[in-house]
Amino acid sequence: MMINELFHPARIACQQSCSSKKRSLEMLSRLLADSTPDLTEGEIFDSMIGRERLGSTGLGKGVALPHGRIHGLTKPLGALLTLEEGIDFDAIDKQPVDLLFALLVPEESTEEHLQILAALAGLFSQPGLCQQIRLSQDADSCNDLLQAQDQHSLSA
Repeated sequence: MMINELFHPARIACQQSCSSKKRSLEMLSRLLADSTPDLTEGEIFDSMIGRERLGSTGLGKGVALPHGRIHGLTKPLGALLTLEEGIDFDAIDKQPVDLLFALLVPEESTEEHLQILAALAGLFSQPGLCQQIRLSQDADSCNDLLQAQDQHSLSA
């Protein structure tokens, strides 16, 4: 799977104001639901918050990869949220999170889910890319940065 198959400018929001982990997950849920008519904001939020209850998806260095499985979803979907200021996300390094990359996968997806998460974690562990995304002011410029990464496949 390639990045352009996960992300779309309609599912990217840059430089948003957000006060908490819960609010950030609500914002990501809205981004995903607005561009996917078969899904509701509530079911997306419930899936991601359920995963967060198992342990934080805050990777460290200001990055989080909230994710969840959705019944009836036919292909993985991603959303990107950048924040004006970092929020407490219970990240492993205890640092505030300002880059959030949400991933939804079909309920029955197991190996693909893990492969995509691992590839995204590797992709967003690149300080230069993260800094460029942080400086982006709009969805199109963030999308351009992500599309430029397409030479890197998101499968193991």
